[in-house]
Amino acid sequence: MSISPTVLLYTYCITAACFILGVRYLGSPATARRGNMLAAGGMALALVISTIALSSTLPWAIVIPAVLLGAIIGAVSAKLVRMTAMPQMVALFNGMGAGTAALIGVIHILTTAEGHPLNTGDMLSTCLGTGIGSLSFTGSIIAYAKLQELIKGRPITFPLQKPFNGVLLLIIIVLGILAGTSAHAPDHVLFIALAGVSLILGIMFVLPIGGADMPVVIALLNSFTGLATALTGFVLNNAIMIVAGTLVGASGLILTQLMSKAMNRSIANILFGAFGAVQTGAGSELTGDLTVRRTTVEDLAILCTYAQSVVIVPGYGLAVARAQHEIKEVSDLLEERHVNVRYAIHPVAGRMPGHMNVLLAEANVPYTQLAEMDSINPDFPQTDVVIVIGANDVVNPAARTNPGSPIYGMPILNVDQAKTVVVLKRSMNPGFAGIDNELFYRPNTMMLFGDAKATLTELVAAIKNVQ
Repeated sequence: MSISPTVLLYTYCITAACFILGVRYLGSPATARRGNMLAAGGMALALVISTIALSSTLPWAIVIPAVLLGAIIGAVSAKLVRMTAMPQMVALFNGMGAGTAALIGVIHILTTAEGHPLNTGDMLSTCLGTGIGSLSFTGSIIAYAKLQELIKGRPITFPLQKPFNGVLLLIIIVLGILAGTSAHAPDHVLFIALAGVSLILGIMFVLPIGGADMPVVIALLNSFTGLATALTGFVLNNAIMIVAGTLVGASGLILTQLMSKAMNRSIANILFGAFGAVQTGAGSELTGDLTVRRTTVEDLAILCTYAQSVVIVPGYGLAVARAQHEIKEVSDLLEERHVNVRYAIHPVAGRMPGHMNVLLAEANVPYTQLAEMDSINPDFPQTDVVIVIGANDVVNPAARTNPGSPIYGMPILNVDQAKTVVVLKRSMNPGFAGIDNELFYRPNTMMLFGDAKATLTELVAAIKNVQ
């Protein structure tokens, strides 16, 4: 079966429009689901039309099984993955896309007949796409391993690491120049060396980055993969790959900048600062009254029931406990009693961009209840009760009050300004930054220790019993 170039072009134009509109709708919680479905529909259309076009040069017996196998693996993985493992899956899938882009470049060069001329633009796109794709592939695998705790999440450093990485980058540039100048007779050895050194740099690039900065790293690696895909599109003369890759590359870079701004740190500091390589308590020696005030589920139920306003601050601990449905039930019960309930979302809460939004959307929390940090911070002084579930560094007042703290200057949720703060945690262990949280010792803070899912289940029952 063959498809005319005109039909293929028009179909790709429709797909590109779906991608563009999909990204546009993803900018708001109100339209995010629609955007996701629209982009997925565009991808399905591109997949079908590309499969039909490919079948004219390859037998169906090769094309169809490959498409079905990939679709089954993707669908099953997405269905079975836990919300706590969503960042790992994103990193892994991103690595697969980057690896594919790099592999296409390698195959393109290795299958080029000896003496067959390649124009400079084609060779440049191939070198860049393969180098960036290889780096993003191994970088994403290391990010996955850190998030999955296959290797330690703390920065892994060694002496002269930055100069070593700089030398690797210089070697890649030199190999790229040499390979590019051999466009009329591609040197396979140079090109394989370029891909190999890029793979090594990807590993060395992510190893010294701590787990606390993984949301930014994932966004940046996503941008790299998009760029590699776009460059591969030039090599294959595929318009939809160019459009999709450019969209992913640009949006990933913008998201990286927004995330680093939310941390009040430069991208260079995040990538090369080895943040998190500190001893527990470093830069955060607490003085004064360090009494921990505990509360019970029954007292929290009464406190929330008779409050006028309650703000819930979700963190990674909520995802670990898989307690999003329980907190939604708590929220519904309080609203039935005419309590104003909102969720305060910090930009870097969780392990990937938008992690908390996705988590709460899974429990069908209305997007109108979600409040971003800048919009809700002025309301905390008038808030009766704040319930912090598994969040740590994003609510640590040391970011405002302690110039010696590693997180000093990072914008946080000002929950300490509320009338009462109740923190749900398993223990007093610090967060990713490895520092103590002075919020836990504030006179208006009470701790409720235990598994969040079990605690919230008990809270639901306790609220129902409040007269």
